[in-house]
Amino acid sequence: QVQLVESGGGLVQAGGSLRLSCAASGRTFSSYAMGWFRQAPGKERENVAKISRSGGTTYTADSVKGRFTITRDNAKNTLFLQMSSLRPEDTAVYYCAARISAGSASLPSEYNIWGQGTQVTISS
Repeated sequence: QVQLVESGGGLVQAGGSLRLSCAASGRTFSSYAMGWFRQAPGKERENVAKISRSGGTTYTADSVKGRFTITRDNAKNTLFLQMSSLRPEDTAVYYCAARISAGSASLPSEYNIWGQGTQVTISS
């Protein structure tokens, strides 16, 4: 099965941008639908964006719509999350996740494989 490693997190000021990457190794990356989740201290893990196997269908949560963009490069086995106009409330650990089953899914329990997470901190 695929293994996932996130990178690109860090500390930025409000209004800034970050680009998260999720490198996949192992089984064919294009076999998996992918998602980005985040979890802030004391809060549940939430889906912020997801993308189909081909990359042709994407979804972003209302809380990040217009600010975050999910893309993937199947040739390079990499998932991306471009984040702009960042706010202090975007502070969280961000995880990429893979799902082998067909269909759209937003619940963490519907994803089979997870990365270790990358911390994103937005200062005001």
